[in-house]
Amino acid sequence: MSDAMAEGSTARPLQPQPLAATELAARLREQVGLQLVDVREDGELALARLAEPVIHLPLSKASDWAPRIDGLLDRQRPVVVLCHAGMRSWQLGCWLIQEQGFTDVWNLEGGIEAWSLQVDPSVPRY
Repeated sequence: MSDAMAEGSTARPLQPQPLAATELAARLREQVGLQLVDVREDGELALARLAEPVIHLPLSKASDWAPRIDGLLDRQRPVVVLCHAGMRSWQLGCWLIQEQGFTDVWNLEGGIEAWSLQVDPSVPRY
């Protein structure tokens, strides 16, 4: 997943790399080791979720989990953040990169909504 950084750029990005829903689906089929982080609230996760396991870190409860981030995520594995439409996950991705020093962070463009529309229509839209 480090393609963008491996293509000659030595500057560390300050925000997560965008990842289309269809590209995530392809990478999930071929690659183990992705950490999927869902930042939506409990009720949103109950409404619509990926079939793959996710690490649930609701932004509203960041004060509970943020101090333990190193025990929750592996810095050596790629992190893909997602939410409903892609904005809250982008915020978490920026925090992981800028404040926590993570280097391989991707944001699911369009969030679970895009996943439902482009990859798996069985995932409910809300």
